[in-house]
Amino acid sequence: MAVGPTGPTRGDVYLIELDPTRGSEIRKTRPCLVISPDELNQHLRTVIVAPMTTGGQAYPWRIRCRFRDRSGFVAIDQLRTIDSERLVRRVGRIAPSTLTAVLAILQEMFSP
Repeated sequence: MAVGPTGPTRGDVYLIELDPTRGSEIRKTRPCLVISPDELNQHLRTVIVAPMTTGGQAYPWRIRCRFRDRSGFVAIDQLRTIDSERLVRRVGRIAPSTLTAVLAILQEMFSP
């Protein structure tokens, strides 16, 4: 997939091929939320994403979300930097309030 102005933007949801994985990493091709800043997405061939899942428990680092009429979580504890070749296709955008909640948790996680 080409990287640049037509590439992914923060808040987009893409189907992403996460395999191969190891251990407890989230597997298979699944929706993932793009969380890397647009400036990075435009200049690099890598994208920082958080997988989305309909299973699992509610933890403070898993943000509840609704996407395509399904309830689930954005798994911030499973952040991955992926090559843009793993992007299968864009499937939509997450609600702005969900993106704000994700970014707030990330700031909390990585602030001293």
